[in-house]
Amino acid sequence: MPKTRVILADDHAVVRQGFRLILSAQPDLEVVAEAGNGREAVELAVRLKPEVAVVDVSMPELNGIEATRRILEGSPHTRVLALSMHKDAVYVREILRAGARGYLLKDAVDTEFLHAIRAVARGDGYLSPAVSAAVLDDYRRSVSDPIDLLTSREREVLQMIAEGKTNKEIANLLSLSVYTVDAHRGRIMEKLNVHSVTDLVRFAVRKGLVD
Repeated sequence: MPKTRVILADDHAVVRQGFRLILSAQPDLEVVAEAGNGREAVELAVRLKPEVAVVDVSMPELNGIEATRRILEGSPHTRVLALSMHKDAVYVREILRAGARGYLLKDAVDTEFLHAIRAVARGDGYLSPAVSAAVLDDYRRSVSDPIDLLTSREREVLQMIAEGKTNKEIANLLSLSVYTVDAHRGRIMEKLNVHSVTDLVRFAVRKGLVD
């Protein structure tokens, strides 16, 4: 299997060295270059076209957000994993808008760092759990109707909950496991910021999902 080629862009040499040590111990990952600022990161990514660029959000000369934008212009197949000390949703939103596929906090453990690299390399997204809540809150504020937060499947599950069906009944009807239905229920309650089935039913009635 060919190795996933990675460039590391961070203005702290010690941070880059730590990440390089972690990655060099993995048989499927290879660090092909390091950059100490945003301009270097763009130049290296466009020239080497790595599968993954790990980019610090706060870098001198060219910040990580603008660097991400330029990396993807010059090397569209490179996937960017953003690194930051900040949990604020504004940082996450801006770098994801620039095209990053993931956002990892710098205090993440080795296993999370590797998981994030591999997820992004596959084309999946990755958000550090600690920033997921901030992103969700930010998104919740940006949409005018809370029901827009729900996926099609979650709306389907919500309707069935409001109709009085049990998790087991919903699981049978949708050919899902009871565990999956329970996970859907939890996400629905979190997204809608409600804390009981009664509140879910009231919401579903207000939105016309049930009579």
